[in-house]
Amino acid sequence: MNPFVLRLLEIEKSFGGLKVTDGVSLDVVRGETHAIIGPNGAGKTTLIHQISGALLPDAGRIIFDGRDITMLSMAERARLGLARTFQITHVLPRFSALENVALAVQARSGSSFNFWRPAAGERALNQPAKDALACVGLIAQANSPAGALSHGDKRRLELAMALAQTPRLLLLDEPMAGAGAEEGQRLIETLKEVKSRATIVLVEHDMHAVFALAERVSVLLEGRIIATGAPQAVRSDPGVRAAYLGEAI
Repeated sequence: MNPFVLRLLEIEKSFGGLKVTDGVSLDVVRGETHAIIGPNGAGKTTLIHQISGALLPDAGRIIFDGRDITMLSMAERARLGLARTFQITHVLPRFSALENVALAVQARSGSSFNFWRPAAGERALNQPAKDALACVGLIAQANSPAGALSHGDKRRLELAMALAQTPRLLLLDEPMAGAGAEEGQRLIETLKEVKSRATIVLVEHDMHAVFALAERVSVLLEGRIIATGAPQAVRSDPGVRAAYLGEAI
């Protein structure tokens, strides 16, 4: 089996005269959590957009599970097993947590979903949805409207929606954004459970979360990868400290 679930080969992306992704090459090993960190404006979200298919690169290749997906759409990549979450939660507030996740199951499976029937009547959708909710610790809130959930629980719901698609690779774009210290720690514990379900690429500013979760870390600066390695090696790299991390870690 190919040890790399994702390979980026000299990816480039420009907006006008501004090069936002500058020859990025990166390998993500199957089963790992690989964090991408860097200051604001480093190009992290643009890179995630290119991996997910929301943006197409100007040059380079994206290889997913041995297949060239460089020019595939976001929907086509999702069908191959590439799922993502966003900096801002994307949930349907008037639908229950269970219905939100069941819709994600439906999107992956192609099964029918009837909004006018009780969610409990769609067993083919709701059993995997319940399993995903249980994984992120939300099964007790299955019937609660998504809009009534706390910020942290909405984050967990979005994770359940991604997991319900049975991804081979899960892209997490700042899952800790907006979380306080206590809520953030609960999210870290949830993500530790999620790690057993999928390979993860994690974009995150919260260094506590990065070093608690990632097996490897890549540092992005001005659209270029300046270091990749184990968290402690990256943490102690003088060039990385000077460019980004400083004494904050």
